[in-house]
Amino acid sequence: MPQMATVKTPAAAVRLSRRDRADATRLRIVKAAYDLFCERGYAGTMLADVAQRSGVAVATVRFVFHTKAELLSRVFDFAVMGDDGPLPPEEQEWYGRMSAEPDLVTALRHLVAGVGTINVRATPLNTIVRATAESDPDTARVWAFHEQMRAGAHRAILEILVAKSPLRDGLTPERATHLLLFYLGSDAYRPLVLDVGWTHEEWVDWAVATIALELFATDSK
Repeated sequence: MPQMATVKTPAAAVRLSRRDRADATRLRIVKAAYDLFCERGYAGTMLADVAQRSGVAVATVRFVFHTKAELLSRVFDFAVMGDDGPLPPEEQEWYGRMSAEPDLVTALRHLVAGVGTINVRATPLNTIVRATAESDPDTARVWAFHEQMRAGAHRAILEILVAKSPLRDGLTPERATHLLLFYLGSDAYRPLVLDVGWTHEEWVDWAVATIALELFATDSK
């Protein structure tokens, strides 16, 4: 009886498969950490809790992320990029539409809608971590690093918007960036949507109108 030929899997395919499995494990750990941080707080969540929630060994969590602070940093990345084909904001569809749109108000609507999807994920996390950062140096460093990244991203966004319409008289780019960070950030989103009970769509309309008026002296209607 003739022997069946042995089919060898290409090494590249094996490496890709292993990489895919590793990426899936990493994402599962990050999502578990995000849920637990939001539910129990950062200080109240142990790496053992994350391991149990994600179905891996504690040693796996430590091997992949080394420290709890590094895991927190990756959780921030998840809150910004999501898990559905994660991309940094500047590579996401809404950012391209904002950049390409010549009309300021329409561009602002693309911007606010896009950032709004980030706020849904990021605001609960920011609330917990910001409070912890006041007493924990490692958390404070992670918070400061991601806030610096956010500020840089908003400065770049402002440059795109200013190319469509000049800032209102007397407003400097630095002050305009501060305002943009506030209007688009959790400090405005949380009290209006989570505390007072505005709908997400009402926040979008408010943010578009406020940014148009306060930064560019433009009526959004």
